Amino acid sequence: MSTQYSIGDLAKLAGVSIRTLRYYDKIGLLKPAERARSRYRYYGENELLRLQQILFYKELDFSLKEIMVMLDDSDFDIVNALKSHKTELKKRKSRIDKLLVTIEKTISNLEEGTMLNHEELYEGLPKEKAEAWRNEAIEKWGKETVENSETSLQKMSKEDFNKLKDGFAENIEKLAGMRHEDPESEAVQAEIAKHYGFIKSFWGRKPEPEAYKGLGLLYVSDNRYTKVDGKPNPEFAEFMSRAMSYFAQTQL
Repeated sequence: MSTQYSIGDLAKLAGVSIRTLRYYDKIGLLKPAERARSRYRYYGENELLRLQQILFYKELDFSLKEIMVMLDDSDFDIVNALKSHKTELKKRKSRIDKLLVTIEKTISNLEEGTMLNHEELYEGLPKEKAEAWRNEAIEKWGKETVENSETSLQKMSKEDFNKLKDGFAENIEKLAGMRHEDPESEAVQAEIAKHYGFIKSFWGRKPEPEAYKGLGLLYVSDNRYTKVDGKPNPEFAEFMSRAMSYFAQTQL
């Protein structure tokens, strides 16, 4: 004889309320296998599996109406459904794990008082100049992009932010010293890969290939970004644009 569960047993086993199970019965989503003369509901293994599917689909934000249609479809296959749930839940777990890391780091930074404030992002620039640069960036990349970048950077500790800035300055200096080399050479592309990593950190996301190539074109059109020894260097700008374009085409 197969195992039977009272409505109370099933509610406890599945972590739902008796009221919820009664509602599922009322709308036809989960009918009991048997009703005793006393009107008690009893559920079997099939109902247990169906309830599992209902809870999985609810976790994935499907409505009860959508769930009922799927479960009552003659082509519904429980094994395929479970495999699909497994894939989707793994994706969700990955997103949650990343969020937990961010939250943990933010809590730590706030408790230690090391969270960057807005002014520190533009430290070293006069307030008016910093505001002008920020407005210019918004015009070029959009307000959402700039604010996402600022939010990402503000989650860093001051130490990590300074390491990022110093590492980027060192990377640019090394690339400037390689400006007479072939932009597509292995050595240059290795350094460009580091440059891409720094841009990713500053932007708070992976730059798309076209966006990274666009940044290279910006270097050519605006010589403030490619100075050598404090002076604009068109040759370096052109070198960077070609090297970045090649990297985007071959690696992104």
